[in-house]
Amino acid sequence: METGTTGETSRPDWVGLPGGLLTLRRLLLVLWTVLFALVTALVLGLAVAPGWAAVGGVWLPVLGWGWWLLGRNWRSWRYAERADDLLISRGVMWREETVVPYGRMQLVEVASGPLERRFGLASLHLHTAAAATDAKIPGLAPEEAERLRDRLTELGEARSAGL
Repeated sequence: METGTTGETSRPDWVGLPGGLLTLRRLLLVLWTVLFALVTALVLGLAVAPGWAAVGGVWLPVLGWGWWLLGRNWRSWRYAERADDLLISRGVMWREETVVPYGRMQLVEVASGPLERRFGLASLHLHTAAAATDAKIPGLAPEEAERLRDRLTELGEARSAGL
């Protein structure tokens, strides 16, 4: 008696996210960190003494650490299309892999906020019957997000005969 997986045992072809998402997130990190540094320096410089304004520099290591963490997080995001489902993997310390069967998808939408549009990005949202399995792929090129939406909708309709 044989046990285990038979048939397709090859590894999925993983696709990473484009660099625009990393650029956007790092830009936001720099803007917020500079704002916090300026406010800290201004408040301490005026409230305590002018020398205390240098404490605003405490935000520089935070900027460096955040820059590094954003790069690691961005590299961890990837997705793969398989014959019966879509795989989404993310996370560095706590790895999360979501498997969304095509037949379980109820809604596939593409969203793009003002900042995402400025950087030429879009997010793909996958909604299923179970709220816990809803998935999102951020930072895709709009053309790729629309291609995925159309393909996943097609596959979902073809495989949802039992619903």
